[in-house]
Amino acid sequence: MTTLQERPRTALLVIDVQQGVVASAHERDAVVATIAALVDKARAADVPVVWVQHSDEGLKKGSDDWQYVAELPRRDEEPLVHKNYGDSFEGTDLEQVLAAARVGHLVVTGAETDACIRSTIHGAFVRGYDVTLVADAHTTNDNSKWGAPPPDQVIAHTNLYWQYHSAPGRTAAVREAKQVTFGG
Repeated sequence: MTTLQERPRTALLVIDVQQGVVASAHERDAVVATIAALVDKARAADVPVVWVQHSDEGLKKGSDDWQYVAELPRRDEEPLVHKNYGDSFEGTDLEQVLAAARVGHLVVTGAETDACIRSTIHGAFVRGYDVTLVADAHTTNDNSKWGAPPPDQVIAHTNLYWQYHSAPGRTAAVREAKQVTFGG
């Protein structure tokens, strides 16, 4: 139903599951395992898996913290998008990667819920993509000392509001990983 013409395919987007980003993230091991299972499911269905990797002053490109977690090995043929902003589309080639693969629907996973996940799902939606957020495949760190709610509440709130997001010609959805099916 995407507003993007001639873009019938779905892609799995894996955002910023990097060592320094998720080292102390809420339910880190369970979320990483869930993402790994989704990667396997997407690969088995010949659905593109697109990896996004963040760098900035606090996350230096090439550092150990910048590396993806060992449990999520990327295949050489799978696109890797480098970014410096929360929205995975800003200042990157993500749109070109998705257009080349004829993708109009994104299944989104990764970190951090209240930063790069939120920015990317909104960024994709306003660009015409259908966006499914995988409820149990995104995480965040505890930022409550800066006034944020605890991580479980941030995740729950994001899952709650995204399922009601709407705009003409696009769909926003929230699904548990076990409910995600890839149609290719």
